[in-house]
Amino acid sequence: MPVVSAGSSILLGLSGGVDSVVLLHLLQQLSPRYSWRLSALHVHHGISPQADSWAVFCAGLCTRYGIPLQVEHVDIAPLRAHGIEAAARKLRHAALARQPCDFVALAHHADDQAETLLLQLLRGAGVKGVAAMPLVKRAATHAPLSIAGRGSRGEGMAHHPILLRPLLHCPRQEILDYAAAENLQWIEDESNADDSYPRNFLRHRVLPLLGEEFPAYRDTLARSAQHFAEASGLLDDLARLDTQNAAGKGHGATLEVSQLQTLSRPRAKNLLRYFLHGSGAPMPQAVQLDDMLQQLCGARQDAAVCIRYGDWQIRRYRGKVYVLGAPGEFDRNLIMPWQGEAELEWPALNMRLHFIHTRGTGVSLEKLQRAPVTLRLRQGGETLRSHPNAARTLKNLLQEHCIPPWQRERLPLLYCGDELVCVPGAAIAAEYRAADGSAGVQLAFD
Repeated sequence: MPVVSAGSSILLGLSGGVDSVVLLHLLQQLSPRYSWRLSALHVHHGISPQADSWAVFCAGLCTRYGIPLQVEHVDIAPLRAHGIEAAARKLRHAALARQPCDFVALAHHADDQAETLLLQLLRGAGVKGVAAMPLVKRAATHAPLSIAGRGSRGEGMAHHPILLRPLLHCPRQEILDYAAAENLQWIEDESNADDSYPRNFLRHRVLPLLGEEFPAYRDTLARSAQHFAEASGLLDDLARLDTQNAAGKGHGATLEVSQLQTLSRPRAKNLLRYFLHGSGAPMPQAVQLDDMLQQLCGARQDAAVCIRYGDWQIRRYRGKVYVLGAPGEFDRNLIMPWQGEAELEWPALNMRLHFIHTRGTGVSLEKLQRAPVTLRLRQGGETLRSHPNAARTLKNLLQEHCIPPWQRERLPLLYCGDELVCVPGAAIAAEYRAADGSAGVQLAFD
């Protein structure tokens, strides 16, 4: 694996099945040569009655190899609506992405690639959906975004591991042969024999028949998946051109409605799909995407467009498209003290607030010493003196600075004692602004 430099940390997703056991054995053999720091993560889904024994097996295996193992328990119940397989996969990937490492290694192989392509085709997936699982996938990173939706680049960048699939070109039979030759032991998930699951139906009943007539189907399907991946990349390139560099990525990014309206319908759908993907939202079904485009481009100018799908919302405000997770309930009487923390959870927006230290800008840290500092929600009737002799209503400030309506009741307002000091993304009270060269603080969220 030449992509992995000497001394790198590699985390293996270890299920205990033959694929991950073989990959663990291979990495354990290679790691001394390259000074790799190897560890493993077993995700305990709790679906099977044997789940506890699988975790014990993985722990014993890693102990014999001298490899650190972390077992993470997850609850699939909140995601059951997506199906058991999809829910387990989402939670597994989320658990792996949270680990501090340079690389995450997964044991997907050539048969997995073929099964995935066929499943996606049978679901009517688009070009991106049927694209190949890549051998190497570099995760994107996003900086925290300010309350007004503008990025705070360079602050609080998170590290995301690179995803590796070292066995992707190996057929399952080669993996089984290797395991037998090395006298490896592994567990068998009883659900793998249940062909009521679509993947198992393909694996046990369809692909063996396909292999009789087309012995090289793994290679040809992998080649087709690669073609789809290249086409998907070209469509992304086209979407980037169509945005004219105006749309960002991540939470808070926006897309101009006018950009959608000037394009042909296929190109507008491609651009909207690209925007949703870049914002971290799941891909909508074809009929949902058509409906989104129709409402975003066709609704009257003053209409409050809000399209809900799953746990996400697509909104239109002042000629811009926003994508966000559907907001939950919140305590309207929430008051949260700030005592110098670098970040705080803000449940009303389901975001983390970051307090970024500055010089000569933001809120004066010295003046915040006058009284206890708290974060509160809008109650109505608030005013702020953004200029020494001019008090402005909070309502006017939020409208003037184009704070979207769905954020206005949920914004964290910074108070010093009973004085409103800062409306993030809109204004700072004149009396509390940091003077030139003095220490200040700004609020951002992700």
